Amino acid sequence: MFLASDNTSGVPEQVLAALGRVNDGFSLGYGADDLMQQVQAKIRTLFEAPDAAVFLVATGTSANSLAIATYVQPWSAVYCHRHAHIEEDECNAPEFYSNAKLSLVDGEHAKIDAQALETTLTNAAEGVHHVQPGLLSLTNLTERGARYTVAEVTRLAAIAKAKGLPVHMDGARFANALVAEGCTPAEMTWKAGVDVLSFGGTKNGLLGVEAVIFFDPAKAWEFELRRKRGGHLFSKHRFLSAQMDAYLTDDLWLDLARTANARAEALEAGLTKAGVRLLHPRGGNMLFAEFPLKAHDALRAAGAVYYDWPAPPPQGAGGDHPHQCRLVASWSTTEADIARFIEVLTAAL
Repeated sequence: MFLASDNTSGVPEQVLAALGRVNDGFSLGYGADDLMQQVQAKIRTLFEAPDAAVFLVATGTSANSLAIATYVQPWSAVYCHRHAHIEEDECNAPEFYSNAKLSLVDGEHAKIDAQALETTLTNAAEGVHHVQPGLLSLTNLTERGARYTVAEVTRLAAIAKAKGLPVHMDGARFANALVAEGCTPAEMTWKAGVDVLSFGGTKNGLLGVEAVIFFDPAKAWEFELRRKRGGHLFSKHRFLSAQMDAYLTDDLWLDLARTANARAEALEAGLTKAGVRLLHPRGGNMLFAEFPLKAHDALRAAGAVYYDWPAPPPQGAGGDHPHQCRLVASWSTTEADIARFIEVLTAAL
């Protein structure tokens, strides 16, 4: 019952097999491998973007930080939700790589509220004494497990574009959002107004690779320079390419996300039936729940692993004290895992 995070899962056999195949023999480095050309072609086809510039890095933090830095200046403001991953979980890396300032916008379930964004941009002072509007960043799925719909992305992007701002999407869980929304990759990104996407792989089963997709290739050369200067250009790049190529072959990436979402849906149903309070709407494969501490103790004793959220219970709290947690299903979470979790929880309530 390991529900701590989707990046705690193993790696699908298809990906491991692909790594084994490219381990034989020699290949040019730094992205000049033949397999990278296949990855670029697959992503361009998948996103209906024949001119898109596609690059690979090993971490989501580097993908987000380098993508954002390519679009902004040191005097820029990067508008994001106050609970965005780039704000809460990247140790100021976006600010380190860009020297820009993260400016925080509110909204329920870690989704930027359109009116709040409109007000923030309208009231932004642009004189020489002030930070200058630079970019909008959206996280989909959000850090509270909710999903931006295509309509919501389109509306927020339109507000940003009206002020001349490009739009970045942190898609660490893009696959989970996409299959839940039931749309095409193009509809959720450039057709909705997104300029650059951090296309996640690690949280959806890969060993460690993320794609950065520029729908306007004009930024490609600057990104290449920033990636190298930032220490994120892999020498043995074929091992990144092999992962991403396997991920995109035969819709593996979608199958993995569908499995994770299905497990989370079953978990949601079980929690709801048990009368557990859910804190945010489930947009994909992540849930936030509140139930008595005695049930948490029973689950931990039975081997369940997940995060207290946002903090551990207060010292001395009794068994009936309501306590919150985050539960994340992955591609390798089993139906038996979910059934056992609900069984232990229900018995303890």
